[in-house]
Amino acid sequence: MSPADCRPCNARWPDPAYRITDLGLTVAYLHDDQFFPGWTVLVFKRHATELYELTRDERAGLIEEVSRVAHALVGLYGARKVNYSLLGNQIPHIHWHVTPRLAGDPSPGEPVWNVRHEPRRLAPAELGARLGELRRALGA
Repeated sequence: MSPADCRPCNARWPDPAYRITDLGLTVAYLHDDQFFPGWTVLVFKRHATELYELTRDERAGLIEEVSRVAHALVGLYGARKVNYSLLGNQIPHIHWHVTPRLAGDPSPGEPVWNVRHEPRRLAPAELGARLGELRRALGA
């Protein structure tokens, strides 16, 4: 896939209303389904589909940004575990899903994709509050 056809490269995904902050190499967004509170997506700012396409410094910086977000999510939500996912099958552009798994998790042993649930979309006021708390936690 070329950058011309790439949804993230053309600002067609994720929804800018869910933007948390620019972290340097990535932009962090709140996932639009908040059934798992704090589920965050980090989207690499240039087009690449595979980790080997990145420079050594980009790979190191990317994992630092993922770790920074995970640490903030644990602090905010008291997560028992954090899930990290870099798939790219549906959206072939490097992006990490960083998902805190909380004490009340209905299926703690399953990946989030396998947990049947109704997607939880936040009302505008709740979305704004959640974005604000994440920005503060990330020092943005």
